[in-house]
Amino acid sequence: MERSVLFFDIDGTLLSEVTKEIPKSAIEALKKAKDNGHLLFINTGRTRCSLPAEIKRFPFDGYLCGCGTCLIYHEEVLFARSVPQERGRKILDKVTEHGLGCVAEGPEDVYFSKRMSRFDGLESTRRYFQEKGLGIECYIEDGGFVYDKLLVYADPKSDLEGFLKFIAEDMVAIDRGKSTYEIIQKGYTKATACETILEKLGFTKEQAYVFGDSSNDLDMFRFAKHTVALGKHDDVLKPYTEYVTKTVEEDGLAHAMEHYGLT
Repeated sequence: MERSVLFFDIDGTLLSEVTKEIPKSAIEALKKAKDNGHLLFINTGRTRCSLPAEIKRFPFDGYLCGCGTCLIYHEEVLFARSVPQERGRKILDKVTEHGLGCVAEGPEDVYFSKRMSRFDGLESTRRYFQEKGLGIECYIEDGGFVYDKLLVYADPKSDLEGFLKFIAEDMVAIDRGKSTYEIIQKGYTKATACETILEKLGFTKEQAYVFGDSSNDLDMFRFAKHTVALGKHDDVLKPYTEYVTKTVEEDGLAHAMEHYGLT
């Protein structure tokens, strides 16, 4: 078949959220696809600093990070945009003012409050990043850093509506469920990342395949012609899904790539 460009989400797509590993079948399928001349890209909501070691061990052709805010092709940074520092500080102040919790995700590190929060999800995320050596050298209160996006946590005590109104001019919220919201810069998505890469490499939409499972994959599912949802996926993807494969743990990625003749 003709050469194609493949875009993969990480969590729940390549990396199992149950075993915390990439299935051997997925690694083998990626190798076969690469041997067949296809180009392979990670397309993730994670910022550059928090790409898992398991992902970086494989020779992907590039990493599209932070929902389209940092695009890397081989060793070249094609594009990178962080929230301007002054605006970023005002947004973080509003997080506190409106009774929310957050982690600020930057290109070099992730940033938490010095104080423990009442949000179990946030504290779980803190522990996860600390185990990876992130989020332990600089805190939100310290300032002096930039970030590309936020992960915000709310509960009934929070004024989420007031916060979303404040950020509406330049940020967009993606509902990730369980009162958790991914706050990304307006105008940048996983779809804009796909489009930039296709244009740079001279490929068409028909030559693009996207693989995902969650609500932050929605834009690239709306964009691409060939869309693969893992067996366990967010309902918002259903109207835009061309093919539903098995779960990560059931070798879903390898199954889908074989289905399309990519391996």
